[in-house]
Amino acid sequence: MTSKLFSPAKLGNVELANRIVVAPMCQYSAVDGNLTDWHFMHLGQYAVSGTGLVFVEACGVEPEGRITPGCPGLYNDDNEAAMKRIVDFSRDYGNSKLGIQLAHAGRKASANVPWNGGTPLSVADGAWQTSAPSALPYAEGWHVPTAESKQGLERLKQAFVQAAERAVRVGFEVIEIHAAHGYLLHQFLSPLSNQREDEYGGSLENRLRFPLEIFEAVKAVCPDGVACGIRVSATDWVEGAWSVDDTVEFGNQLKAMGCDFIDVSSGGNSPLQEIKTGPGYQVPFADQIRRETGLPTMAVGMITEPQQAENILETGQADFIALARGMLYDPRWTWHAAEALGAQAAFPPQYQRCHPTLRGAPIPGNPPAAK
Repeated sequence: MTSKLFSPAKLGNVELANRIVVAPMCQYSAVDGNLTDWHFMHLGQYAVSGTGLVFVEACGVEPEGRITPGCPGLYNDDNEAAMKRIVDFSRDYGNSKLGIQLAHAGRKASANVPWNGGTPLSVADGAWQTSAPSALPYAEGWHVPTAESKQGLERLKQAFVQAAERAVRVGFEVIEIHAAHGYLLHQFLSPLSNQREDEYGGSLENRLRFPLEIFEAVKAVCPDGVACGIRVSATDWVEGAWSVDDTVEFGNQLKAMGCDFIDVSSGGNSPLQEIKTGPGYQVPFADQIRRETGLPTMAVGMITEPQQAENILETGQADFIALARGMLYDPRWTWHAAEALGAQAAFPPQYQRCHPTLRGAPIPGNPPAAK
């Protein structure tokens, strides 16, 4: 039986060997916005492990757009050079396509790394001024952001475009715009965080406007060989706020602009959220968005078992499976899933002797006797 999870697929014009995606995962280990040896190890292990697509974590399009001082960016030449080192390694030794998530944290920027509490930075710790659609803090005790002016919105748009141009130059094959988890573009989408009174706030049409402008501008600088998609929070998990039906409308407008995929998560924009978790709890959102927009979707969220992932694809609820914590726990998840589903995944030649079909074979340096 042919595995759907291990069948080839396309994102735009980008061919993937299978439908397994390493989701963007913040590591909080960058220095001055530059990826480090930690990222070389972290991303390199996935690039050689047979996964169809590997995403670099959320990268700020300007220094103030980073979540923490340990988050990477793609806003200067040093950032670009540090990324190219990892991309070149992955291209030389790996077998996965590479993607990057371009982001701006908005009012959730200027925070401590999680192992230092994840709370807003103090002035003594290097806090910076945050910005957002409206001057509304994320929660009590958080920085009060400035409301972005029209000039500020144009600056942000150019920052996204310039970061996308750098990503193309580095060699990424997939660009994902981050409009989820309560970060800047999600802040524009949700009435909880967007209380502007100009053409970028108020009605759903107005709240969609700036994220759509960002997507259109980024898509315009992506050549045919680079897929361009978006990550969304399908719902705020707050009554009367951003909903999955709003996300469907957003998706329909993105599709008209040539969006290649939509990566479906949820939540992150309000401490009032009431999330009902469980295995595959966000998959129904991906399913509805796929059915009602026709966009290829990535399903995420407590997907841990190969057969669970296979069933999601077989029943048409999503087109791709993106894993994060599951991959952190088992960086060889793709190999183990292939064995469980009777499929094949790429092994680098240096590791081929650990392939299940070669167990029990002679070890190097102890060849079989000549016949």
